Amino acid sequence: MTAETAAAHQRDYSLVGADTIRAQELGLAAGEWYHTEVPRETLKALMQRDDAPAIRDTIVWLGLMVVFGTLGALTWGTWWCVPWFVAYGVLYGSASDARWHEAGHGTAFRTAWMNRWVYQIACFFIMRNPTAWRWSHARHHADTIIVGRDPEIGVMRPPDLARVLLNFIGIIDVYAGMTAMVRYSFGRINASEQTYIPAPELHKVVRVARVWMAIYAATIVAALLSQSLLPLMLIGLPRFYGAWHGILVGLLQHGGLAENVLDHRLNTRTVLMNPVSRFLYLDMNYHVEHHMFPMVPYYHLSALHEVIKHDLPAPSPSIFAAYREMVPALLRQLKYEDYFIKRALPPSARPYRDELHHVGMSTT
Repeated sequence: MTAETAAAHQRDYSLVGADTIRAQELGLAAGEWYHTEVPRETLKALMQRDDAPAIRDTIVWLGLMVVFGTLGALTWGTWWCVPWFVAYGVLYGSASDARWHEAGHGTAFRTAWMNRWVYQIACFFIMRNPTAWRWSHARHHADTIIVGRDPEIGVMRPPDLARVLLNFIGIIDVYAGMTAMVRYSFGRINASEQTYIPAPELHKVVRVARVWMAIYAATIVAALLSQSLLPLMLIGLPRFYGAWHGILVGLLQHGGLAENVLDHRLNTRTVLMNPVSRFLYLDMNYHVEHHMFPMVPYYHLSALHEVIKHDLPAPSPSIFAAYREMVPALLRQLKYEDYFIKRALPPSARPYRDELHHVGMSTT
């Protein structure tokens, strides 16, 4: 591919640019997605929500945070605090990512107010405005990895590997979250955000941002008065030092896979993970299954996988195996932006439907 060809096909990931118009013209915006056929009664059973597993997992999550945070505070000033804050940070800066996601879908708990409260808490930990991100994520599901439409594409082409690596310590995401919070607190919503946040919801964005600003200001004052970083080690800084696991598993959702297709089997990855990562990630490792059927609660995704796996690419057998597949693809995209990993389907799967894929938007 020549430099002239690359320039001609340079992607515009903004939500108000040339690729936004192109996606609409090609029928990719809010398109008709492929779904594996599931018997009606089976799907109905899988979509049943249950408070018990969500309450259990939330108590373990927040309870461990209290335990580890207390132990970290009691041992502050010694090396003994390090393991406690490492554990606290992962629960704060990584596990909260999965919690805002599931509670935001309204599928974690059967009781609505429980979803709302966990969503608000987790959004604060992960520094994502609850109203802005609710609508951003709705767009992500409607237009998954559609260039010019999806506001949550984690790895663009060509990949910015420095940005990806910096996010393992939260630098990029925290900067984006903090600057957005300040901007929202002054009532400033940018043009891209206005394409997916309904106007009647904008006042909620501003109100929450101002509350958060007050909390962070109080935490900084407490740190200054106590002449100690401890208050910030408990509120705010864990978003940096605890971000690594969330990025580790989050990159695997779509990294290196196809753009601009209407089949989640092509642009989403399922990875089999160890029990600790599955708890932190709330079973979002079953990511093809989640995107196909987003109203199935996380605690039923493994059962859903068993029902539809005959129609899906084989899952990556481990985190390591998934990275062994993804990293070479990202490196190749540095030179060939149109390269992507083509998923192989089992013989039992329904074949790819040509009408769901727009040749010329992404090619191997």
